[in-house]
Amino acid sequence: MQNRATAPTSLAAISAILVDDEKLALDELVYQLQKYPDIEITATASNGLEAVKLIEDMEPDLVFLDVQMPGLDGMGVIRSLKDKQIPLPYIVMATAFDQYAVEAFRLEALDYLLKPIEADRLEITVERARRTIAERQKAAQPEMVAAPKAAMQRTKLLVRSGQRNFVVDAADVVYATIDDGLITVVTAQMEGQSNYRTIEELQSNLDPDVFWRVHRSFLVNINRIREVIPWFKSSFQLKMDDKKQTEVPVSRAQAKRLRAYLKL
Repeated sequence: MQNRATAPTSLAAISAILVDDEKLALDELVYQLQKYPDIEITATASNGLEAVKLIEDMEPDLVFLDVQMPGLDGMGVIRSLKDKQIPLPYIVMATAFDQYAVEAFRLEALDYLLKPIEADRLEITVERARRTIAERQKAAQPEMVAAPKAAMQRTKLLVRSGQRNFVVDAADVVYATIDDGLITVVTAQMEGQSNYRTIEELQSNLDPDVFWRVHRSFLVNINRIREVIPWFKSSFQLKMDDKKQTEVPVSRAQAKRLRAYLKL
């Protein structure tokens, strides 16, 4: 007889971050989720500020989030992600208190679990997450396969460094990144700021077969990747061919495209 916790063989791994300031509760949830082979616990956090940083950096599919925590509580985590315009993962609130359920669902939580979490109830949540995430991945599949062709592909870019404006060949760009609305372009010899307003705008003016949006904050030249580093089992970091040999994260959505391209 098949174990009910066994994942369907066709289902991809679901990356999950667990957040709880109570270590015993966190350890118990880790233990319960280990029964589900398709739930990949990529990180844990003990407070809301740490959770926001992990979610931004790791782009998990699923987050189990405690409500009451010192500093930044669970609801505050969701609001902070929205304020920073970080795409929300699917969030399951896990708490000993039932009075926050209405607000949790108003903030688009996938589910609301009461502690102590019962195994049968957790199974319902996991199955809901599987179904919802699979539907999202299926809907996004055409977008992952290839980026749209640019209307006008530029071969030169203006890069401002200090008080000087340099014209660089697009082929010399190793990667571009955005932070607080400022786009930095990095070549093998220099780095400086671009006058593009968004990384999407920059991407649309470059060859989509060469420049890949591997992460929400990074656009890389695939011809300037020095090394591919396995990262949290199902994704990668890219070591780039600049002076600092910068390591760029690859989102889970783009990891599939990278595997196909490099036959990983």
